[in-house]
Amino acid sequence: MANRTIRWTMAVIFCAATLASMAAMAAQNQVMAELRFEGSNDAEKNAGVWVDGQYVGYVKELNGNKKISLLPGKHEILVRQAWYKDYNEETVLEPGELHVVKVMLAKDMQTPSPNATAELKIEATPERAAVFVDGQFAGHVNEFGGAGKAMLLTPGRHAIRLALPGYVPFETTMNLAAHQKAKIETDMQKGSITEAGSSVAEQ
Repeated sequence: MANRTIRWTMAVIFCAATLASMAAMAAQNQVMAELRFEGSNDAEKNAGVWVDGQYVGYVKELNGNKKISLLPGKHEILVRQAWYKDYNEETVLEPGELHVVKVMLAKDMQTPSPNATAELKIEATPERAAVFVDGQFAGHVNEFGGAGKAMLLTPGRHAIRLALPGYVPFETTMNLAAHQKAKIETDMQKGSITEAGSSVAEQ
């Protein structure tokens, strides 16, 4: 009899805890705001996105289980693509708001150097990791791997960095010759968000 009473009491406590947890989750979902991104061309759809200084992915992938949910309040949004001017937006999100960021990138007057004849391919996981060359955002891994994809660089020494929240950054230095074809292959190791260090690169 005592065992039955204990089991019944534990079942009641478990049910109450479950209901409380579900109610808390429902309340949180109503409070959280959501960001969605729209791009009209390949450059905009493949541009990197930073929210409050933290890299979160590229435009066309930020949906489904990768959607961006934020607490209400002021947030800074930066969208960056190589050879384009940065897109900046500061917005104040209300509880439960769905905010659509319509990305519009303008061409930068700067053009690739005609001396950029060295090819660098990057095969890495996760493919959504951001790629930085000499401290400048260059794109994400998926853009520089596979058939017909490579990054063109000038001959000389270049610092390469791959970064993604939740992973330990990968860093290396390449000394490239003219017309050389080089390749980086790596599997990034799981780590904490603070280890990722994929904050906004300096211009």
